Amino acid sequence: MAAQPVFRFAPSPNGELHLGHAFSALVAHDMAKRAGGRFLLRIEDIDIGRCRPEFETQILDDLAWLGLEWEEPVRRQSEHFETYREAVAKLDAMGLLYPCFATRKQIAEAVAKKGPHPLDPEGAPLYPGLCRGLDPAEIGRLKAWRAPYALRIDIARAIDVAREMTGEPISFGEIVVEGLEPERQSAKPARWGDAVIARKDVPTSYHLAVVVDDALQGITHVVRGLDLYAATDIHRLLQILLELPEPSYHHHRLILDEQGRKLAKSRKDESLRALREAGASRGEIRRMVGLET
Repeated sequence: MAAQPVFRFAPSPNGELHLGHAFSALVAHDMAKRAGGRFLLRIEDIDIGRCRPEFETQILDDLAWLGLEWEEPVRRQSEHFETYREAVAKLDAMGLLYPCFATRKQIAEAVAKKGPHPLDPEGAPLYPGLCRGLDPAEIGRLKAWRAPYALRIDIARAIDVAREMTGEPISFGEIVVEGLEPERQSAKPARWGDAVIARKDVPTSYHLAVVVDDALQGITHVVRGLDLYAATDIHRLLQILLELPEPSYHHHRLILDEQGRKLAKSRKDESLRALREAGASRGEIRRMVGLET
């Protein structure tokens, strides 16, 4: 007998939800209902400097108003830093991480000196490797000075180790049409370069916390926007290295503004709360995002 599918919605409480978030939550919730599966809510609040309790309260209110139901308790990432430290320690023991003491300014200056430089999927210049291969004595000296640092993954070595572990290229299953078997897609984690996996002050990154949480919560189906499609590359890499189960993925279309840009908290695009206060109903929200006619 097949295991019951498990879906999730995982917002960050660093602002109010907008129509893009509503669409993603509704798509995941609808898919869970049609599959006879479970639906979980996770609060991704590792960025403790920007996340606020009032935003979390508003998120819960908005989702309940949309008609979503989820299981309790809600997982909050800020309560599980020790779990992420254990995952970091495993990657470190495999010789896949190294400390990077370079500041953003130093990285920017190094990139500028190189001239045209490749960008990662988010449009940032790839890390130029300033601290890769740093002498152990120098690392010890910098740590003794309490210099801030991040832990980066040696992406080339990590890819080699993952391929040795599986005996095949890194890939993931994408649900292109709901109800059909996932189609295998080639993953390209190298395009992220030596990504940050953890920092001295925050023992995880988004990428690491997501894959650890999905495994611990038994998530079988990850439903999220196309803006996170490329992130699946590094997520699959980490799943292989940490020997975590592989979920199926479904990356849905994005809700765009009148200029064709995806909606964003940073631009303070109209929030669900504002739409509710203006008199919108949950049915109107579903029509606005194209889930009903």
